Amino acid sequence: MSQFKKSEINIEVVTDENHVPENITWSAQDGNIHKEEAKALMLSVWDSKDQETLRIDLWTKEMPVDEMKKFFHQTLVSMSDTYFRATQDDKMRDTMKDFCDYFAEKTEIKKS
Repeated sequence: MSQFKKSEINIEVVTDENHVPENITWSAQDGNIHKEEAKALMLSVWDSKDQETLRIDLWTKEMPVDEMKKFFHQTLVSMSDTYFRATQDDKMRDTMKDFCDYFAEKTEIKKS
């Protein structure tokens, strides 16, 4: 009989009267992370029954635009790596990486 391990990741969001996030913290006991502050988060969950992605995209009022650009760029790069690990589709990964480079250039994260 195999042993299963249960892990939890907790996200706490404090909003203002207009439901705009003022503070986001997250905890992950396995990672020894306790109420670390975050300025933004993107969470995607696959609903297999309805064949659709459920998402939560949040950012605080304090998230500067230049950091948001970097956050998106790094998320896109990570998604291309994850896509490749899941599918072994190197042509699409390379196409996605090309877009990431284009994104970085156009948002002036890196100069051409």
